[in-house]
Amino acid sequence: MKARNKPCALGKATRAIHGGGLDNTVYGEVSVPIFQSSTFAFPNAAEGAARFAGKSSGYIYSRMNNPTVNALEENLVILENGYSAMATATGMAAVSTALLALLEQGAHVVSTDSLYGSTRVLIENELARYGVRSTFVDTSNVENVRKAIRPETRLVFIETPTNPTMKLTDLRAVSEIARGAGAKVVVDNTFASPYLQRPFEHGADVIVHSLTKFVNGHSDVVGGAIVLNGPELHQKIRKALNLYGGTMDPHQAWLILRGVRTLPLRLEKAQENAMKLAAFLSGHPKVTWVRYPGLPDHPQYEIAKRQMDGFGAMICFGVKNGLEGGVTLMNSVELITLAVSLGGVETLIEHPASMTHASISREEREKAGILDELVRLAVGCEDFEDLRKDLDQALNEIPQAPDAGR
Repeated sequence: MKARNKPCALGKATRAIHGGGLDNTVYGEVSVPIFQSSTFAFPNAAEGAARFAGKSSGYIYSRMNNPTVNALEENLVILENGYSAMATATGMAAVSTALLALLEQGAHVVSTDSLYGSTRVLIENELARYGVRSTFVDTSNVENVRKAIRPETRLVFIETPTNPTMKLTDLRAVSEIARGAGAKVVVDNTFASPYLQRPFEHGADVIVHSLTKFVNGHSDVVGGAIVLNGPELHQKIRKALNLYGGTMDPHQAWLILRGVRTLPLRLEKAQENAMKLAAFLSGHPKVTWVRYPGLPDHPQYEIAKRQMDGFGAMICFGVKNGLEGGVTLMNSVELITLAVSLGGVETLIEHPASMTHASISREEREKAGILDELVRLAVGCEDFEDLRKDLDQALNEIPQAPDAGR
């Protein structure tokens, strides 16, 4: 981009549209080409040796580096105000690579208790097989983080807003606690996206993303990313990513780079819908409670105003009749799609206790606030009135039951 050397001087929308390109175009193309090549030729043996030795920045092999993938990575660096970024094959490839690179046998992790189900299973079960211990706490209360820190704590893993309970964590406060203990802070920024929240501005060391969601925004490709705040961890994590093989394909990168150009437009519309739907749900007789960061009664409303540029497009709420009420609701929607994932232009609805978080024990789910009555709504870009009507008619299908209280 023309202002490549001064990206922070540009607005967020401009950075999303112009961030990430090629230093030299081939034919003057406006869109970054797809360099669908597995390997790259060396002009001579000396240059090949220099590239393998790290003395030349030329390309070798697409698992290690690729021009299209690099363009996406540069865009993410500019959006997050970071130092470097690494695109990965999936969001879980980003999470697992970052954790495996930063942890070792005997290390301890403090993590948000309510977070993406696969991430929790990875930390709690899989990493335990390699001698990594973990403690899961409600990080919306930073004192819980302070109390959970041990001498061997090496990492604090935060998801904010949380999936699916929509709790927020004060990133600056947690980063200060972690720094004092000599631990790194990794933040999953998927729910907010860099358009609404930039954790590096609040002290985080590493950001992970499922680019499948808001950044791509069209439910047609999976991908992830690791973004770093400085050079300290770059070589360590880059080496791990190349060795474990969870790197991104150039066609994936091209699709996601195309999607990120409209991130500002999509997210502004989706969160406008979400705010209206949260207000509507709060007054519906079949809804027992609503959690949306933009509602003044949200427990971390002030934190949301302080560390986010908007309240996002994710809502969770409880319905009467618990699990049966949730099943009735999901089976009754006509416009809204019953599917997991989020961040696309279409609105999705799902039941975490039986779907995305079913692999977590019932006891641990309830401890983290993932109740059977909880429904997660990923709001899209449709006309608000159409979404409202669909939710209203579906909620009204839930049989009347004694009021369980709000």
